[in-house]
Amino acid sequence: MAEPEPEKEPASKGAETTSAPESALEPTKNSPLSGTRGWLLLAAVVIGVGLLVFASSKHLQDIGKVGEKLVQATKTTGKASIGGPFELTDHNGNTVTEKSFAGKYTLVYFGYTYCPDVCPTGLTEMSNTLDMLGADAEKIVPIFISVDPARDTPDQLREYASYFHPRLIGMTGTPEQVASVAKAYRVYFAKVESKDADADPDDYSVDHSAVTYLMDPNGEFTQHFSHGTDAETMAKRIKEILNP
Repeated sequence: MAEPEPEKEPASKGAETTSAPESALEPTKNSPLSGTRGWLLLAAVVIGVGLLVFASSKHLQDIGKVGEKLVQATKTTGKASIGGPFELTDHNGNTVTEKSFAGKYTLVYFGYTYCPDVCPTGLTEMSNTLDMLGADAEKIVPIFISVDPARDTPDQLREYASYFHPRLIGMTGTPEQVASVAKAYRVYFAKVESKDADADPDDYSVDHSAVTYLMDPNGEFTQHFSHGTDAETMAKRIKEILNP
């Protein structure tokens, strides 16, 4: 004979339960969820919500993967192969190369001025980091490289950069120049057209990885900070690097 199941202990007096009773989860006969049709409707709603959650989080997951790859590359080779020669135009219309910043540390961030949320967040943390560094901030040149050369003119970048930090330098270039520097820094970006057939041709977004790079005075990769790293953490780590 099977042993009787032990009796469940009653919940203590005053204890709250977070799960609904089974009867609350079952459709009544007059409920729109009753019968096969109702369960199919419920399943469709659940799937729909799941897809919305997936879509909203996918971009941030992709951003996180970039940081993971950089960490793995550093563990494998001892130092990630990031950076290299480039030629771009700064927000004053001047030609700049990697040699323009020789002898200075640089904080490099890729994005675009029409970016709705990720770029403003990243650049705000960069600006706050520089403020927290105090005198050490003078050893660093903050750089914002556009991945949207079609819309981000030097004038547009100059105005945009001024919203974040007075020393932030905006840079752009030809599509080929931007693609080249993005490849050197292992930055992914892709134009995403509007699904609206009547949308303006300039109404598009750009998916891109969001990582802040610290490069040393020789232009060599030193440290990366993934999207979401707060200014206090960045400033602490940078101080350790600048003052070993």
